[in-house]
Amino acid sequence: MEYTLKKSLGQHFLHDEMICKQIVDALSTDAKKVLEIGPGAGALTKYLVKMPFEEYKCIELDKEKVDYIIRHFPTLKEHVEHDDFLQAERPFEGHFSVIGNFPYNISTQIIFKLLDWKEDVDEIVGMFQKEVAQRIASPHGTKNYGIMSVITQCYFDIEYLFDVPATSFTPPPKVVSGVIRLKRNNNPYQVDDYIKFKKFVKAAFSQRRKTLRNSLKSYVAAEKLTSEIFGKRSEQLSVQAFVDLYNATKNS
Repeated sequence: MEYTLKKSLGQHFLHDEMICKQIVDALSTDAKKVLEIGPGAGALTKYLVKMPFEEYKCIELDKEKVDYIIRHFPTLKEHVEHDDFLQAERPFEGHFSVIGNFPYNISTQIIFKLLDWKEDVDEIVGMFQKEVAQRIASPHGTKNYGIMSVITQCYFDIEYLFDVPATSFTPPPKVVSGVIRLKRNNNPYQVDDYIKFKKFVKAAFSQRRKTLRNSLKSYVAAEKLTSEIFGKRSEQLSVQAFVDLYNATKNS
C-alpha cells in the first residue's frame, strides 16, 4: 500500500467502485467548476478527472495523500491544494459545485463553511455519517430535525440519495453512511441576514425539550412571548415558520 491510514484524521477509504460511481453520477451533468473535498486515495477523483469540467480542484489536509494523488494523477499537479478546507479561501470565482466523501469528524463544519459561500455554491454531493445526512435532510416534526436542517434547507433543496454500508470502506467505520445532494434554491424564504438568522435558530434549539418561550426569552420581548407559537418546541416549526417567527421578532 502506497499510503497509510491516519485515525487522527478519521480516514476510512471507500473501495466499493459501484458506490464511487453512484456518488459521481449524482453530480449534475452541467457542473462546470467542481471542488472535491478530501480526495484521500482518489476513490472519486479517478472518475472526476475524466469528466469535462471547465475547472476542477481538490483540497486535502493529509500531505501523504496529496503526494499520492499527484503521483497517480499527474495532470492534477496544479489542481491539488494541500490545506485544511475549514481554513481555505474560496476555490473559484463565480458559481461552482462541491463533491466529497467528507471526513465525518468535520462534516458539519464543512456544511457551515459552504453555507458561507451559499450564493455561489450551486450543488453539493456528499457522503456523511448517516445520522448527519438524515439531520440535514429531515423535515420538521422528526427527531433528527434541528439547527442543521433549518439552516441548510433555507438555502438548499435536499435529497437523501442512498445508504452506504460500512463494508464499502477500509477500514470499515462503526456507522452506516449516507449520500445526499443539496441544490441551491436561491433563498426563496428571503432571509435578510444569514448570521442573525443562524443565531436565532441556534437559540431556538438550545433547549430542545423546552418550549420556544424558554429558549428564545433572551431574544424576544416579553410581551411577544405570550403568542401561541411560543408554546411549541423548536422541532415542531417548519423552515417557513422559523423564517416567519424570525421576521416577526427580529426587531423586538
